Amino acid sequence: MANTLTDLPEGVRIGNEKLISVLPAAADKLSQLSEREQEAAFLRIKVTGGGCSGLSYNLKFVNEARRGDIVVPTSTVPLLVDSKSALYLKGMGLDYSDRLVAGGFKFNNPNAKASCSCGESFAV
Repeated sequence: MANTLTDLPEGVRIGNEKLISVLPAAADKLSQLSEREQEAAFLRIKVTGGGCSGLSYNLKFVNEARRGDIVVPTSTVPLLVDSKSALYLKGMGLDYSDRLVAGGFKFNNPNAKASCSCGESFAV
């Protein structure tokens, strides 16, 4: 596995918290999860079609960045966002709740015009 921020493939850009900011509770949870996923160098955040509001968020630990990706360094695991998803995620805050009901990662997305009650899908 390559050093995540120094050996990036050609065509991968470095982003910052203006694209996605990781709030403290999410950073703590990502730290715990990244320890379990020791082989994974990045957390990919992707927007795909689906969900009850039209678009949904997908999180997945991955080993490599791809051409066209944007890497957002964080205090825990670097985030990867493809350029298409970045259009939907710009300015988003990633948070986490450990509540028994409606817990999990929370996507505070200023671009979402509507979202479902669970907060895992949205519309623009």
